[in-house]
Amino acid sequence: MEQRGSPVRIAVVGAGAIGGLLAAFAREAGHEVVLCVRTPLHELTVRSGGQVLRPDLEFATHPAGQPPADWVLLTTKAQDTDGARDWLDALCGPGTTVAVVQNGVEHEERVGPLLPPGTRLLPTLAYIAAERTAPGHLVHHHAHQLLVPEGESADRFAELLAPSRLSVEPVADFRTAAWRKLLANVVANPVTALLQQRMHVFHDPEMYAATRDILRETAAVARAEGARIGADDVEEVLRLYTSVPPDGGSSMLYDRLAGRPLEHEHITGAVVRAAERHGVEAPLNRLLLTLLRAVDREIRGETAQPG
Repeated sequence: MEQRGSPVRIAVVGAGAIGGLLAAFAREAGHEVVLCVRTPLHELTVRSGGQVLRPDLEFATHPAGQPPADWVLLTTKAQDTDGARDWLDALCGPGTTVAVVQNGVEHEERVGPLLPPGTRLLPTLAYIAAERTAPGHLVHHHAHQLLVPEGESADRFAELLAPSRLSVEPVADFRTAAWRKLLANVVANPVTALLQQRMHVFHDPEMYAATRDILRETAAVARAEGARIGADDVEEVLRLYTSVPPDGGSSMLYDRLAGRPLEHEHITGAVVRAAERHGVEAPLNRLLLTLLRAVDREIRGETAQPG
């Protein structure tokens, strides 16, 4: 497996915006990269910082016959994790580290049971704005930061990607970092997806006030979970929402526009589940979750069942 100075084999499972971008940048760092996809791709094109990248990647559509990788970057949407089980069985060997690059705060609970013995798991938060405009075509809008919990795996991951334009930052309090990332997603994702509007919607004064209420409610839940989230974090997210380009979007908006299932259960749903565990009231998030479930049923062609 991985040895200092030897070629490193990286498998990226999931060819969405984040997965494709990480594959392209890992290849840019000089590593051997296989991008695991459901439908065949022959080329990946990434527009980033005024450049057009066409990385020399290996594409795989079936896990059978794939050798174990030194690193696996699991970048599927959280709701598609179970569908990656066969890939993980094939790609994980003794010493493999799986970086779980997904939204939400339940990385280990969601992915840990799927990993073979001896495989290490590294929860990873991506602060990257990217959009898949068509299969195999990505646009990197801005940001390139990955946050991971401090430790030996974090140091190796930072070293692995140091030659690329990605920035890996180990953090001491990963629980707080994960909830802080969820706080950044918990209004932008649902609201843009439900309204099918981009980030300019948060410049509306009434929407701005409602956003603050939802963020405060989420912060209270985060504190009940042991995260150090306070009023300053709420105000920072509000500043973020009004400072990003107004034509920017969210991953949940892009999924709805493309007719793909939504990730609501692992963003808003995570807040509601935590609120229930601690007896914290979360009516605004519960309402958003109800609306998102209705939209997701429509996308899936399902109908609500009584009761």
